[in-house]
Amino acid sequence: MSAATEDILEHLAAISFVAGRDARAALPAVASLGAAAAVRYLETGRDLFFYDREAGKGFFHATADLVKAFGGLDPWLEQARVFLTQRGTFRAAVGFFEQAGAVRRGWGVEGEALWFALGAAWIDRHVDSAASYFRVPTAVLFGDAGIEGLRALLAPADALVRSRLGLGTYLEGAIKVRAICGLDGVAEWTQRGVDVLAAGRARGEAWFRLESDEARGFLLEVVPGFHPGIHKRFFGLLLQAWTGLQPPLEEGDWSQEGGRGFLETDGRSLFVPAVMPDREEALLAFYHTGAHLAFDSYEQGAIRLLFAEIGMEHPPLDAEQRITWRPLFARFGEDLIRFQLIFDLCEDLRVDAALEREMPGYLARVLRASRQRTPPEGAAGYYYRRAMTMLEDGMAGRLPEDLAALTTAPAGIVDAFRAALTWYATTDLPPVSLSERARAYLPGHSPNAARPVYPRRKRASDTPEMDSGDAPGSTGREEKLREAPQRAEGNDPDTDIPPENIQGAGGRVGVGMPVAAKVTGRRRGVEGPPGGWPYREWDYRHQRYKENWARVHERPLREHDAARATTIAVAYDGTLRRLKRALQAQKPTRMSPRRRQYEGEAPDLEAVVQFVVERRAGRSPKADIYRQRRPQHRDTSVLLLADLSTSIMAEAGDSGVRVVDRLRVAMLLFGEALGEVGDAFALYGFASKYHDEVVLYPIKRFADKFDARVRALLGGLSGRLATRMGAAIRHSTWRLSESPGQRRLLLILSDGRPADYDDGGDVRYLQEDTRMAVKEAQDLGVHAFCVSLDPRGGEYLPRVFGPGHYLVLPHLDSLPARLPEIYLRLRGHSV
Repeated sequence: MSAATEDILEHLAAISFVAGRDARAALPAVASLGAAAAVRYLETGRDLFFYDREAGKGFFHATADLVKAFGGLDPWLEQARVFLTQRGTFRAAVGFFEQAGAVRRGWGVEGEALWFALGAAWIDRHVDSAASYFRVPTAVLFGDAGIEGLRALLAPADALVRSRLGLGTYLEGAIKVRAICGLDGVAEWTQRGVDVLAAGRARGEAWFRLESDEARGFLLEVVPGFHPGIHKRFFGLLLQAWTGLQPPLEEGDWSQEGGRGFLETDGRSLFVPAVMPDREEALLAFYHTGAHLAFDSYEQGAIRLLFAEIGMEHPPLDAEQRITWRPLFARFGEDLIRFQLIFDLCEDLRVDAALEREMPGYLARVLRASRQRTPPEGAAGYYYRRAMTMLEDGMAGRLPEDLAALTTAPAGIVDAFRAALTWYATTDLPPVSLSERARAYLPGHSPNAARPVYPRRKRASDTPEMDSGDAPGSTGREEKLREAPQRAEGNDPDTDIPPENIQGAGGRVGVGMPVAAKVTGRRRGVEGPPGGWPYREWDYRHQRYKENWARVHERPLREHDAARATTIAVAYDGTLRRLKRALQAQKPTRMSPRRRQYEGEAPDLEAVVQFVVERRAGRSPKADIYRQRRPQHRDTSVLLLADLSTSIMAEAGDSGVRVVDRLRVAMLLFGEALGEVGDAFALYGFASKYHDEVVLYPIKRFADKFDARVRALLGGLSGRLATRMGAAIRHSTWRLSESPGQRRLLLILSDGRPADYDDGGDVRYLQEDTRMAVKEAQDLGVHAFCVSLDPRGGEYLPRVFGPGHYLVLPHLDSLPARLPEIYLRLRGHSV
């Protein structure tokens, strides 16, 4: 060891024990290069260590790997000195040292030189951007396009320098966009993102991080493949024609990282992926998944027998009463994915054979689509080819006896499970990982146990009831079957009441002139605290409140109609898509700071001070000294309160359209729109019969998902009883106080003036109480707004809700489209 080398080592040790130790440990890797090379190496290491402790440590720790990869010190030693030219480059330097060797081995001299040059160019522009660049795993950064792909990926970022957008923010989204849309998609995405960034920084940053709905919408527009979502009506009708089923079609999961899209089911709904390879695979997926529903893969009796096979008397249920599959496969431990695939092969064979009997030629289409695709490599390829062989043997009559039994009509899912157990015991199929599983399925096929499922009843009970209102009558014109107000068990306060003796005069309850009434009978208890929630009621005649006069009960709706909800979704699909496109740019976001981050847009001063103090004290603190900003939803909550009085069952004027028909559509579109916006929302209906029988029907609470269950409830809405609005508003105000938002809106939908059986015929009485309930809500920070379908609403609504706090819709048909628009307009104002 030369004297110059020893002097540098002693100098490093005098300054820092760690520096001296790490330098001596790294020196043998360069000793064979000669004394001059060792001195040059140690001088660079010393300069880096004095410049920044972390950069120096990274230099010494990576030395052996770098010397081996480069075959010496050049050019990486000179490249390392570039990090000395600007302050704060230690994170970029550490990333360079950790990955330079892998880049040289993987992409050669040219690839490493380009990788370094592109990153070094950002050191002078924006140090944090350089750090983000060098810390991205190089396999991810280069992708499949190699050197030229890297150059093309970075080229659009130059346009963002003037907008002061960091390279880290750009790369976070650009790499995902490249994986989905290719490099041409990256250029188009960046160009559009520059315009979005010019409109607002928060909105632009959300775009480049792919955190906004408009960015997601862009990807769905340009991602290659077939988009089944815009053809839901077609697929829904096709499914109904072949299977007789009308399950709701909901949006399925979609990953920005790409991957194969599957059509899945939870036993009630079909979850449609955003993108599929082509139209033929989408068709096969709808046929196949619909067949699983039609041929009892999820029938409750069969599933009960299935779990009995493993010794479980009752299938396990989650909080939403869905059957969870994991206990069925847990006994196989780490090999559960292999058994699950074998079970799927057997059950798919049974279902495909059953569908072939109903739709001759289906199996030939599946095989044709399977042969057109290259079988996947690795373990997944064995399952893919085995599935093809089973279908070919089934068509040719060559299946073994146990599998051939699955192709007969009496076979069920339990038979498929038993066949899978027998096969698994002697299988030659290899184990498969979770990441490989998706590639193992034939076109149109998917994991059968991907989601927890709602158990289904026997197929005969699943046959949809055709709406008589849509069928031509014997006269050759359409006739509508009127629905009676609901009186089913558990739905109304007058359940199990004997025939009533009603005395009084006036019009119908719930609209127009209230009636004075006397009703005798016995009521049935309702849900909620004993006797219901008590609320006071304003008596304008005595200018005082009646304390604890009104009683509110909450009761779940029992009637539901998933088929009607699906029909509505299909009929209004175009309206909903236009509405969603309009909403994407309006989704409320704000930037929320995150402190003590390893990287970010600005320093966190408190963290910086603590970092410096700990460094000077000789410690090695983590460099979490930055602040980041991330978008956050605006804190708005809305409760939609719908009048479900008897009057909604009537036709509106001479239009021939019932109020309830448009109410169902409006609430469905409202729910879909609010799901797109992201605001917290709840849906309630209300009706009443006397002051102590005010019933609210929670259709969707704030914590609930807007899912197939909610849609089915909305599809089955019907009218009942009267409209005691004040008590309903007070209870809804209390529910809103428990909502997650700080800005609260109560949106009331009604077709008439407040009225009830015991208001004594005083038109003004319940109007005044409603006015006071609205005022109380405003005092509690809840903004109440009424959308009325009553043509005479202008006579009393200004007094009840106040000018500017109500809207009378002159045309019933405008309700579905206007309701979401009204909410968005109100949300734009401070509430």
